[in-house]
Amino acid sequence: MDIQHTLPQYRNLNTIVDMLENDATVTTQAAPILNLDYEWNHALLGRAMQHCYKDLIAIANDSGMAIGISNHHGTLLWTNCSRSMLSSAEQVHFIEGGLWSTQAVGNNALGLALDTMHSSCVYSHENEMNSVRDWVCYAAPILDYTTTHFHGIINLSTKSHKHTSLGILAIERCAEMVQRAIQFEQNDVLYIQAFGSPQIQFNQKKLTLTHRQLEILCILILHPNGVHLDELHYALYGDRQVSISTLKAELSQLRQLLNNKIHSRPYRLDCEIQCDFLMAEQAIDLHFDASVLALYKGSFLPKTESPLLAAWRDCFDARLSQLIFRLRDTDQLLKIISRIPERTDAVERLLELLPENHQIRQKFQQLVE
Repeated sequence: MDIQHTLPQYRNLNTIVDMLENDATVTTQAAPILNLDYEWNHALLGRAMQHCYKDLIAIANDSGMAIGISNHHGTLLWTNCSRSMLSSAEQVHFIEGGLWSTQAVGNNALGLALDTMHSSCVYSHENEMNSVRDWVCYAAPILDYTTTHFHGIINLSTKSHKHTSLGILAIERCAEMVQRAIQFEQNDVLYIQAFGSPQIQFNQKKLTLTHRQLEILCILILHPNGVHLDELHYALYGDRQVSISTLKAELSQLRQLLNNKIHSRPYRLDCEIQCDFLMAEQAIDLHFDASVLALYKGSFLPKTESPLLAAWRDCFDARLSQLIFRLRDTDQLLKIISRIPERTDAVERLLELLPENHQIRQKFQQLVE
């Protein structure tokens, strides 16, 4: 079995990037549509849906709602609509491929849940896109029970006159149904968080790896088609005088921990992979700023001496700085600084935006002097 990455490929990438850069979508009457070149049914979330989609459809039909599940960028991967919502949902592109991030269509429940990682309700006039201002929407993140890994957003929408105070409870119940279903499909799934404090899980079990083993995993992830032993050795050690046998020993131990899911000749991973740095790289390619900032919890392997991984980190950091200097929201910058105080570029951008006489300006000025 080949590696199954959870990241969809976007066939109209240039179009959507131009659209987001020009802030054109907020004034439209429908969400932009991305053509997903992606068999999501074979990935973890899609497989989990096979266990619960009938129950989710029943909830939507019984309540006269539209229901949808998005990926970690806010792109809908699956939708189903009651008869009363079908036409309205199609008109505003609440359909597979519809992009519902706040960056794309302004304030909405799905995008708000994506930005905050909390359940949200957006009622009527609170929707920024005019065509859904007679809607009420409820959304909740789908999080893994054991790892808190983020899988996507689930959303329920209906017309505003059907608003119910139980809407948030209903969508959280839907999220729990999907979360439970995910537990049945966790075989041969490798989770890696490499930003900030590394965390690794395989087959629902947290792994404690050496720094070198984590580096090897990251190199293999960056080479989905495989890498030969001598290439892996240089990517890991560079010109350092480390024997090939040392690398083979590391690979052997790692292979045992991963249930023999590392193949050789060339070396490659043979399992489903979900990792924060690949997701963040794709998000930054697509200018999905909120997704990048949600995934980024600190520097990527700051102690690595691997030439390949250090180069990847430096390139990503440079692109992240460009993103930060595009931000206009001081609250977003304050969140970055509070979570990752070493990001002096965020401090510099905040100082550019704060008025000269702002009461907290002096406090942050000291951080960059």
